[in-house]
Amino acid sequence: MERRTRAVLAAAATLLLIVGSAGCTGDTGGPVDGAPGAAGLRDPYFPKLGNGGYDVRHYDLRLDYDPADGRLDATAEITARATQDLSAFNLDLAGLTVGRATVDGAPAAVNRAGGELTLRPREEIGKGKVFRTTVTYSGVPRKITDADGAGEGWLRTKDGALALGEPVGSTAWFPGNHHPSDKATYDITLTVPAGLRAVSNGTLRSERTAGGRTTAVWHSAEPMASYLATVAIGRYETRTATTPSGVAVHTAVDPTVAADSSALLDRIPEILEWQQENFGPYPFSSTGAIVEAAGDVGYALETQTRPVFPQDAFDAPTLVHELAHQWYGNSVSPATWRDMWLNESFATYAEWLYAEDFEDTPAQRRFEKAFADEANWAFPPAEPPTAENLFDPPVYQRGAMVLHKIRQTVGDDTFYEILAGWPAKHRHGNASTEDFTAYVEDVAGEDLGDVWDVWLYGDGKPERPQ
Repeated sequence: MERRTRAVLAAAATLLLIVGSAGCTGDTGGPVDGAPGAAGLRDPYFPKLGNGGYDVRHYDLRLDYDPADGRLDATAEITARATQDLSAFNLDLAGLTVGRATVDGAPAAVNRAGGELTLRPREEIGKGKVFRTTVTYSGVPRKITDADGAGEGWLRTKDGALALGEPVGSTAWFPGNHHPSDKATYDITLTVPAGLRAVSNGTLRSERTAGGRTTAVWHSAEPMASYLATVAIGRYETRTATTPSGVAVHTAVDPTVAADSSALLDRIPEILEWQQENFGPYPFSSTGAIVEAAGDVGYALETQTRPVFPQDAFDAPTLVHELAHQWYGNSVSPATWRDMWLNESFATYAEWLYAEDFEDTPAQRRFEKAFADEANWAFPPAEPPTAENLFDPPVYQRGAMVLHKIRQTVGDDTFYEILAGWPAKHRHGNASTEDFTAYVEDVAGEDLGDVWDVWLYGDGKPERPQ
């Protein structure tokens, strides 16, 4: 009896060993019971944007572009950590043709459905495992027209191209987890015809020309939401400088507007120093600007470390606004697109502070002007009715009014503590409206329910400004 029991136990143990070794294991060494990652993160405005089941750590993008025919040949290598046992996972990609995909060097099955790529690796991926996905793809990247009529994605210009990503345009030129809640570091290698410059985010690691092609390598060491990634290709005039506090400044300007832009570009170090006095230490290793010719793009955008400006919007208030975003929106990014007002209210209020300090225009005067504009009362800034309204006046101007009411309530000393403390608390992370209101009340040591109820969430316009 005892001998038979031992034999049964030994056979059972052998069977368990065989079954266990048949599946992939995670970092803990246990068996994997994988399920597909979600095909969207259920964002309030873009429910299919982003993907569940993994967290991207790093993007290595290698892009070869020919402006003559608009063709892009590219490889994306994505390093990520599984947040669940994964049998399959998704990447966001709008258009373009996928040639091949691998996971940790082994071929992965790829299925395409609209803007979703579903990858099924040869072996399931255990929760906690860091894995590397490589996707080769090509084609003519598309321009995406937003619900509000603005163009983003890959925009062809007279001498090259410009890639802009807010809110979904980055899906037009590389596969990834394209929701602002999944930030990552980046290496972007750009190869273009000789005679053109290739500009991106972060720091220029190298630039060389051979065989009639120029390759530039850009590195972003600090995490970045994908909508803030940019690529600018053209016959730019480029310059480098350093701020008094040691931040590298890289600028690229279309030669047709270089002369008119020069004086304001020279002021970037001065403006950045003023912003550091108010907002705290600059959160990135470099800054700068890309200035485009008229017609190339219809708006300015806070692309990380290298904001983009059309010629007709390159003025001091707009430069202040987009540089302020490096703290508010870029370093501390929205948890969902519903939190967009946090980006734009701070950047707009930075304009009000600039006018207060340099133009002898009190912020109260700007507040009263915004209060009188009926367009700012179409909806509460924290609750845009649709994705089409994410960039409407209430998000900017009424959002700035919220900040001014906080300032009036808590006083200047506490308000400036909040200005610098908020991006410091969530440096290189994400935060929601609820995080912000709780933070303000914690620093102020008082309940600001009246401010939130009337100015942030209230329907309609109060009787009079205060």
